Amino acid sequence: MEAATVPAPRTAASAPVAPKPRESRAAKIGRYAGKLPLQILLAVIALLWLVPTLGLFLTSLMPAGSIAEQGWWKVVAHPSQATFANYNALFDNNDLTKALITTAEIAVGNTLILVIVAALAGYAFAWLEFPGRDVLFVIVIGLLVVPIQVALIPIFSLYNTAGLFDTVFGLILFHVAFGMPFAIFLLRNFFAGIPKDILESARIDGASELRIFFKLILPLGLPAIASLAIFQFLWTWNDLIVALTFGRNTQPITVAIFSQLRQFGTNIELIAPASFVSLAIPLMVFLAFQRYFVQGLLAGSVK
Repeated sequence: MEAATVPAPRTAASAPVAPKPRESRAAKIGRYAGKLPLQILLAVIALLWLVPTLGLFLTSLMPAGSIAEQGWWKVVAHPSQATFANYNALFDNNDLTKALITTAEIAVGNTLILVIVAALAGYAFAWLEFPGRDVLFVIVIGLLVVPIQVALIPIFSLYNTAGLFDTVFGLILFHVAFGMPFAIFLLRNFFAGIPKDILESARIDGASELRIFFKLILPLGLPAIASLAIFQFLWTWNDLIVALTFGRNTQPITVAIFSQLRQFGTNIELIAPASFVSLAIPLMVFLAFQRYFVQGLLAGSVK
C-alpha cells in the first residue's frame, strides 16, 4: 500500500506577494501639502542667505558713479547699467592680483601638507602599535583647545629669529601647525572604523604598511580626507588675523581688501569685485567636493 503523499509546505519565496495598493491622488496631494510649509521655510532661509551674496555681485557690476547714489537692486530693474569694467580694473590692479595668487599658494600649499601628514599620523594612531601612542594622542586632543591668539606673539618672535616672518612658507607652516590636531583627530577616528580584517588580509598577502596606506586606507578614507581638505582650504582662504600678524608685503586677498578699504574708503568699485572673487573661489571648491562633505562630517562619530 503506497504511503499518502504529503504536500510540501509553501515557503515564503513561493507565497504569493500581495500587490502594493496604489496611492490615491488625494493621498499624494495630502502628503505634498504636509511638506509644503517646511519647503517654503527652507526656501525663504536659503533666499535670505543668498541676498547678501547677490547684492555684492550686483554691486560689483554697477558703474563707479552709481554705487554711492543708488542701491544694487536698481540693476535688477535696469540691467543695462551692469558693466564688467570693475572686473577689468580689478585684474589690472597688481596688488590685488598678486594677493589672489598669494592666497592660492597659502591655501593650496598648507592644505596639501596638512592632508598628507595628518593622514599618515591618523593611520599610525589608528592601526600601528608603538610606545607612547595613547599618550601622544591625548596630547593631540589637548591641543584642540589651544586658541590661536595665544601663539601669535611667541610665533612672531620665533619667525623673526628664523627668518620666516613675511614669507608665504611661514604662513603655510602656521596654518599647518594649528590645523594638525583637528586633522589627526578626524582622520584617526575615521581610519579606526575601517574593518580590521581588510588590513590583516593585506598583511598576510605580504603588503607593506606603506602599500596598505596608499592602496587601502586612502581610497577608503576619501570622504574624511576630502572633508578635511574643504575645511582647511576655507579656513585658510578666509584668514585675516594670522596674515595681518605675520605678513607685511606678503598679503593674502583678505589683507589686500582690508588695506584698500582702509586707504581708499570710497574705492568701492574695486573692493566689491575683489570681495566677490574672494567669496566665489572657496564656494566653487565647496561645491566641487560637497558630496563628500556630509560623509566627512560624520567620520568617526559612530563605529
